[in-house]
Amino acid sequence: MGNPGTFKRGLLLSALSYLGFETYQVISQAAVVHATAKVEEILEQADYLYESGETEKLYQLLTQYKESEDAELLWRLARASRDVAQLSRTSEEEKKLLVYEALEYAKRALEKNESSFASHKKAIELNPKDATSIHLMGIWCYTFAEMPWYQRRIAKMLFATPPSSTYEKALGYFHRAEQVDPNFYSKNLLLLGKTYLKLHNKKLAAFWLMKAKDYPAHTEEDKQIQTEAAQLLTSFSEKN
Repeated sequence: MGNPGTFKRGLLLSALSYLGFETYQVISQAAVVHATAKVEEILEQADYLYESGETEKLYQLLTQYKESEDAELLWRLARASRDVAQLSRTSEEEKKLLVYEALEYAKRALEKNESSFASHKKAIELNPKDATSIHLMGIWCYTFAEMPWYQRRIAKMLFATPPSSTYEKALGYFHRAEQVDPNFYSKNLLLLGKTYLKLHNKKLAAFWLMKAKDYPAHTEEDKQIQTEAAQLLTSFSEKN
């Protein structure tokens, strides 16, 4: 039967190996749970800051996790980058960089999870009542529609398939956002007016720009939009 001592040692080692494996599994599962809990905590903080209008604080929070593999975190970072780009104190050069940055984060979010609602057009299918997501698609379409040739060359270097769009597509998204939640965002009203101007429809441009100008100003951005809408109305009224 062999040496009983050797057999016992072998049995003990097998038991320890098994316990070691079980411990490893428990620790690994705990690490995953902890990581998931941490991401959920960050997302909660991010959503709170977004709802509070703390654009720069939100961006600062999320950029700490820009190497994350979590699609939900990445698309929020894409949205935050876009929002910082629209602040009045952001320089023109920074605006361009932030727009490209936003698109890169959105692209990564899509790669990680195709169903991540704000990183893809399926956002609209999955969230047909989310006016903000629809507006986001519109603003990206508008951005690419007006992109000058030199920025298109930059886009070719950044993306395997450079994004492109039209003002008509942007207009469709802005209208859909407005249908879902009328007057939800002064920027949507302004961009409806500006898009109609790009399409040479001054009558409808004036209608939406007037709505943007008369929108109750609750934030600094609302005030900026009121001013821009008034300036646009004045400029093309003088030409007529």
